[in-house]
Amino acid sequence: MSKETITRRTFLKVGGTSVAATAAVIVRPACAAAPAAVAAPQTSHTLLPYVPKMVASAGQLAQGTPLQFTYPDASSPCVAVKLGAAAPGGVGPNKDIVAYSVMCTHMGCPVAFDSGTNTFKCGCHYSMFDAEKSGQMIAGQATENLPRIRLSYDEKTGKISATGIDGMLYGRQANVL
Repeated sequence: MSKETITRRTFLKVGGTSVAATAAVIVRPACAAAPAAVAAPQTSHTLLPYVPKMVASAGQLAQGTPLQFTYPDASSPCVAVKLGAAAPGGVGPNKDIVAYSVMCTHMGCPVAFDSGTNTFKCGCHYSMFDAEKSGQMIAGQATENLPRIRLSYDEKTGKISATGIDGMLYGRQANVL
């Protein structure tokens, strides 16, 4: 029996060459990619099938008084509120009607609307969210903004409908289950 020895240098050269050859076979070069006519699917955006839901008439909302509803399902409490001043994402004749989830993004506790400051306040851990600035977190333990419910307004009928959500509802992997 003959005992062959291999040096460390030879082992590394052979091993490295094998790995490079395997990678070259697995990963196709850019010039050998699929034809330009076939478009790759867009995976960076997720479009969820939100079903529009009638929330209220613009005339039903009194300034500073939240109106409770659920969206996108019965286990997602939300409120719509007329702020009295135009706000980002606001709808209605004065662009001052906005809606938000009422589950705090920190631990899911219910938040309450404070009409004096136009903020949502969490009684559990004292997070605060600004209703005039798209639900921006302004104080407390939360690290994410309050999810804003996208609204649409029909000028002919005065009806306000929920059409989607900006942000993730607390405790969900996806807003639409």
